[in-house]
Amino acid sequence: MTEFQLTRHPHRRFNPLTGEWVLVSPQRTERPWQGQVEESQLDEQPTYDPDCYLCPGNVRAGGVRNPPYTGTFVFDNDFAALRPDIPEGRMQEGALVVAESERGICRVVCFSPRHDLTVARMRVPEIRQVVDTWVEQYQELGAHPFINWVQIFENRGAQMGASNPHPHCQIWAEEQAPNESRKEAQSQSEYHSAQGSCLLCDYLEVELRSQERLVCENDGFVALVPFWAVWPFEIMVMSKRHVTGLDDFSDTERTNLAGILKQVTSRYDNLFQVSFPYTMGFHQRPTDGKPHPEWHLHAHFYPPLLRSASIRKFMVGYELLATPQRDITAETAAQRLRDLGESD
Repeated sequence: MTEFQLTRHPHRRFNPLTGEWVLVSPQRTERPWQGQVEESQLDEQPTYDPDCYLCPGNVRAGGVRNPPYTGTFVFDNDFAALRPDIPEGRMQEGALVVAESERGICRVVCFSPRHDLTVARMRVPEIRQVVDTWVEQYQELGAHPFINWVQIFENRGAQMGASNPHPHCQIWAEEQAPNESRKEAQSQSEYHSAQGSCLLCDYLEVELRSQERLVCENDGFVALVPFWAVWPFEIMVMSKRHVTGLDDFSDTERTNLAGILKQVTSRYDNLFQVSFPYTMGFHQRPTDGKPHPEWHLHAHFYPPLLRSASIRKFMVGYELLATPQRDITAETAAQRLRDLGESD
């Protein structure tokens, strides 16, 4: 009987952070593609766009004029998904129809006054300013008594639903922890209680011994394709030291975080020679005033491009109705990203 091989045979991989599985089908990588082909995203932009509502001095869609900012710039989202001033309320019909009010604060963080930049094209000191702003916002928003979760995330590129190419991210802070963070919180808490150690610290030891799924690293951080990755070139960025939130970082670690983000995004752009689309976000301890030693800060990068700049992965069919599935193994994706240069 043929011996089972991860690189050849269909199998399931377990995600200990969420308690869910992913189906891996490495034998499908050679299948022909006659599906949707995206337009190539060269994404060349001017340094200043008079029609951009995020550029310095321009009027935003909500009618407010931006100041002539020269570094990062933060403002309350003019079309926020969450608001802090809604009345408390709940509606319920039996056990099956339930709704309740949800307060929150939504902000936009412009990374730079330059319209043409991306994280990959920014210098590390410029990215470090963004990191400092993230820390400040995490602390400020988390200090509100009704805010228990602060979600920092970036949608890069039109394929990921970004409505504006100007370099920016969003922060949604809300009363209740959202679905994905709840899954991770439960898994990390259960592991910490059972093992007396941190789930991601222990996982990082496994990956550092293997080296098979590592993409790049520096003194403070590791970027790797997780064993359970779903997206074609998914990356998780993890701090080497056990920290629970952005505000735990030393000055050196903040610079190291800026450096690893530069390394990851530059590799993405070099993979298919485009301004690579992705969704990135940080998962860190809730802001409910509890210490949460089980939490280990990390960032997820979810990029949709499958095998070229013109072919993307869609979550449809089996993946929506059953289980996430991927063809390119985490090991193959990591090798391709690891072999790329980091120059912009």
